[in-house]
Amino acid sequence: MEPTANTNNVTEFVFTGLFQDPGVQRLCFVVFLPVYLATVLGNSLIVLTISVSRSLHLPMYFFLSSLSLVEIGYSSTVAPKFITDLLTKIKTISLQGCLAQIFFVHFLGVTEILLLVAMAYDRYVAICRPLHYMTIMSPQLCRVLVAGSWLGGFIHSVIQILIAIQLPFCGPNVIDHYFCDLHPLFKLACTDTFVEGVIVLANSGLIALCSFLILVSSYVVILVHLRRHSAEGRHKALSTCASHVTVVTLFFGPAIFLYMRPSSTFTGDKLVAVFYTMITPMLSPVIYTLRNAEVKSAMRRLGGQDREPRDTVKRRK
Repeated sequence: MEPTANTNNVTEFVFTGLFQDPGVQRLCFVVFLPVYLATVLGNSLIVLTISVSRSLHLPMYFFLSSLSLVEIGYSSTVAPKFITDLLTKIKTISLQGCLAQIFFVHFLGVTEILLLVAMAYDRYVAICRPLHYMTIMSPQLCRVLVAGSWLGGFIHSVIQILIAIQLPFCGPNVIDHYFCDLHPLFKLACTDTFVEGVIVLANSGLIALCSFLILVSSYVVILVHLRRHSAEGRHKALSTCASHVTVVTLFFGPAIFLYMRPSSTFTGDKLVAVFYTMITPMLSPVIYTLRNAEVKSAMRRLGGQDREPRDTVKRRK
């Protein structure tokens, strides 16, 4: 008799982890603990700098601050558990904890995707319609776009978790990964998961792919429009967009690779997951800061914010 959703003898799962060798795991601990701390501190510094710097109270930086908050939450959903597990022989997580991790990974992941799309729209308006930029990108619209990103991530994650909670687990409980996600859980479910796999492909993979295509299209339009600008104007606009394009590529590349094809058990898949759950959230503040003179200048003034002259407030176009 085929098991039903009520057949569930599993109350916890065991992770295989990233590597099996204890020495390699200790080395990973030494590497990834500073990476996580740098992620939290770097993104927190961006949020603090933007919130207290009058020169950064512009739509572009409002989106950047929101993105940094998401990066902190996204990384914190996976990294602390992953890092502590590197020092333990048996890596376990409860069924409820596993479902919670799936929910927040997808919630914050899709929120980040939608925020990147909103940031691309902001750059499109700034470059292609500069005279109407402050009118179009009003504070109200910016808040709607950010709230819509969070709402879209929430709806996506609810769909994912509704799939996960109906899976029956009645046998092996070893997850061939270092955190909970739907594809590894599908392999443990004692029922056919073909339909669920198709739903996940449509819900996760297509969101990432379609958003990526929208982003690419927006920057093609921007590049075509820049042909009418002077060399100096092109350089300024491209410099502004370069950091965003870099972050988009680093985030979407691994996500599309993992979710737009059938799942596998290759160690390479885990390494790709490490890249977008650990490395990319750390690189984002570095990329945005190093390529943005206003942010670097505001960070240097952070200790004397009350002395910042009003004429430093500029419109980012």
